[in-house]
Amino acid sequence: PKLRRSGGSTLLLFILALSTVNVSTTTTTGTNLHFKEAPQFYNSPSCSSINYSVNAVHVAMTLDIAYLRGSMAAILSVLQHSSCPENIVFHFVASSSAESTHLNLTVTKSFPYLHFTIYPIQDVAAVAGLISTSIRSALDCPLNYARNYLADLLPQHLQKVVYLDSDLVLVDDIAELAATPLTGDSVLAAPEYCNANFTTYFTPTFWSNPSLSLTFANRNRRPCYFNTGVMVIDLERWRAGDYTTKIVEWMELQKRMRIYELGSLPPFLLVFAGNIAPVDHRWNQHGLGGDNFHGLCRDLHPGPVSLLHWSGKGKPWARLDANRPCPLDGLWSPYDLLQTPYTIES
Repeated sequence: PKLRRSGGSTLLLFILALSTVNVSTTTTTGTNLHFKEAPQFYNSPSCSSINYSVNAVHVAMTLDIAYLRGSMAAILSVLQHSSCPENIVFHFVASSSAESTHLNLTVTKSFPYLHFTIYPIQDVAAVAGLISTSIRSALDCPLNYARNYLADLLPQHLQKVVYLDSDLVLVDDIAELAATPLTGDSVLAAPEYCNANFTTYFTPTFWSNPSLSLTFANRNRRPCYFNTGVMVIDLERWRAGDYTTKIVEWMELQKRMRIYELGSLPPFLLVFAGNIAPVDHRWNQHGLGGDNFHGLCRDLHPGPVSLLHWSGKGKPWARLDANRPCPLDGLWSPYDLLQTPYTIES
């Protein structure tokens, strides 16, 4: 049949219709996602040959089906903006051995040159048993608590690692972040936000109990909020201080008397807040996913940007698929490796 014009180009409407179909097909989650092969990135002439224990940058991330699209974009962004991409080693934590087999194949197909290892959580049921329900169900996944156990899961000879969430992209060289000095006896380095109302991260039950609220009473400890999605971790100090046990103890107390509401963050605040090595705020422009209830659009914080982080309910791939992106979601899309079934070339 011939195409008819009705107040505009029918061909344009046809193209828009195809685009709508394309949007709906990319919202699928599960093992049927297919990703393009990423370009290979090479070291600059100034880079030395990789030495696992001397000049490698070790990056830890979680890896699962639900956030796989975000993880693939994050990996690409790290490599693309690195001066020495061949010297980066990835350590992925998965929730099970069965899932890690599929994830291994997926990552290898898109990044055939990547140095990486996948570590399944050995006892997912034990981790799940420590989790209390929070304000958003996505925060109650055992894999969201994997950062608690990195020192046990990763090789014992590994001294320092950069931990990254799956809903972010870097636009700067990760080696600079990895080189952050952990001053004094600090176990973690992260951007801190001391203007946030720290009291809101814990319940009235916590603050009304003197034996609990005294946790932050040390005059040398000024507790500030920090986002656990971007951290430099000294694994040797973590193991020496048995910090996994300290975090687990707070999680066990939470199961008995409800001292906080927000997922895996409060135990980290209880153990580490006030003793964090400083990192410039440009390394975690967080909150781009909005709040934990509505996921509304947000702007960048003032200042330079080295890392964009869509923490919060709204994820850029979901909003792009729904054709309701926030303005900053367009900064994530160039790193999206999802292979869509329909391709329209201009």
